[in-house]
Amino acid sequence: MAYDYDLYVIGAGSGGVRCSRIAATAGARVAICEDDRVGGTCVIRGCVPKKLLVYGSHFAEEFEDAAGYGWQVGESKFSWPTLIANKDNEIDRLNGAYKRLLSDAGVTLHEGRGRLIDANTVEVAGKRYSAERIVIATGGRAVRPGIEGAEHGITSNEAFHLKTLPKRILVYGGGYIAVEFAGIFNGLGAEVTQVVRRDLILRGFDQEVRQHLQKEMTRKGVIFRPNTELVAVEKSGDACLCKTAAGETIETDLVMFATGRAPNTQDLGLEQVGVGLNKAGAIAVDEWSQSTVPSIYAIGDVTDRINLTPVAIMEGHFLANTLFGKRPMKPDHANVPSAVFSQPPVGTVGLTEEEARRVHGEIDVYAATFRPMKYTLSGRQQQTLMKLLVDAKTDRVVGAHMVGDDAAEIIQGIGIAVKAGATKAQFDATVGIHPTAAEEFVTMRSKRPPLQAKAAE
Repeated sequence: MAYDYDLYVIGAGSGGVRCSRIAATAGARVAICEDDRVGGTCVIRGCVPKKLLVYGSHFAEEFEDAAGYGWQVGESKFSWPTLIANKDNEIDRLNGAYKRLLSDAGVTLHEGRGRLIDANTVEVAGKRYSAERIVIATGGRAVRPGIEGAEHGITSNEAFHLKTLPKRILVYGGGYIAVEFAGIFNGLGAEVTQVVRRDLILRGFDQEVRQHLQKEMTRKGVIFRPNTELVAVEKSGDACLCKTAAGETIETDLVMFATGRAPNTQDLGLEQVGVGLNKAGAIAVDEWSQSTVPSIYAIGDVTDRINLTPVAIMEGHFLANTLFGKRPMKPDHANVPSAVFSQPPVGTVGLTEEEARRVHGEIDVYAATFRPMKYTLSGRQQQTLMKLLVDAKTDRVVGAHMVGDDAAEIIQGIGIAVKAGATKAQFDATVGIHPTAAEEFVTMRSKRPPLQAKAAE
């Protein structure tokens, strides 16, 4: 059968764009569709604009710290509309750049929502296109909690387009998006209350990392309400009244829900074609990213494997090489470095201490907490945490974690060593760069008891 295309990609986010470009470069006839702006969550309403807001929110502390270094900074004034306008200009530029990447690679872009008609046909804006293979890369979406008055709050999508910055903001959630926006709003001068349904933020991260970050965010002025659940939100004039399960009322000017994300699988025709979903509602795929329908594949957040942009890019790139580049490649989801652009930021790779104990049994824990050199003159009390987890039997470093300035930049390099299976002895044999915070990762020599062992004493 003659098809219109060799490959049709539904969703022009980072993973879909990479997959289509690599396939086209290998000689395939490729088309891609998008019902929003090209670039997806990361570029348009996620990682990139969020990091720009994080940068903007750092300046208040930088101005304060300058005094310790002899600088006298005049009266400062922040303009939220200016920051948002400049952010929007950059996102417009990136959107255009992504479109050019597709065009230059020979990929045809169809604007509109793609929907499966059968195992080899996609319908977009009333037109149907056939393809030998189809890739679904529709990502995920922010979800609101199922509570009364949830329509009065916003999600991260709307947070990027607020006309003004409210004086009081309640962030509901304890995941990385909640933590990052709490830091942004706090750094820009809002009074931030973060309501967390459990005792600590960042469930799934290393326990010591979670404790350290929550303490540092509290030091910076974020007000935490742990073990608290919202059951309703009411409007009262310009304010929002947030009702808790314990019968309390928290008044705020804005409620931001950061209570999770869900795979974008609705209205794609998956059920009619027979594409299977897993218990989380994500598209079920095998190790080659192939769905239960042989001609249909899925990559990125819609599969709910590891929901990170670089992972989606890896999955898309490897799939294109497998299908069209004559280079079969399975994505490797082990030891993926990641960061939370909280304030201070978190960087991590490998196992948490809790996971390392379960997987390896006996582990050696090396940890250091210190005030960075930068703050010795400014007087700021912020503390950095660095931590290495080592399999006691093999001496291999199986986890590395950091909370502190430049954590993401530092962990990227440490991630290479962990991925390569480096031992603690090899870390120790590496000469540190002095004076830096990063050198602590190669100078830690004193073990401490694992947290669970300490707690049992």
